[in-house]
Amino acid sequence: MSIDELISSRRDDIYEWATGRFKQLMAEDRIDDALALADEFFEWLDPEQLHSEETLFYNEEQLQQYFIELTEG
Repeated sequence: MSIDELISSRRDDIYEWATGRFKQLMAEDRIDDALALADEFFEWLDPEQLHSEETLFYNEEQLQQYFIELTEG
C-alpha cells in the first residue's frame, strides 16, 4: 500500500468514525456533545468541503530521522 493510499484509508476511517459518532450522540439526545464534535470536524462533516479539506499526517519516527539526516549530513 502506498503512502497516499494509507493516508486516504486513514482519512476515510476518521470520517466514518466522526459521522457515526455524531449520529450516535444525536440519537442519544446528547446535542451539546454532538455539536462540540461537529465543531471539531466541521470541514469533514460538511459534504461541500469534505474533499477540499487538507489532511496532514506524519510518522514521528520518520520525521525525526529526516531531521537527523538534514542536520547531521
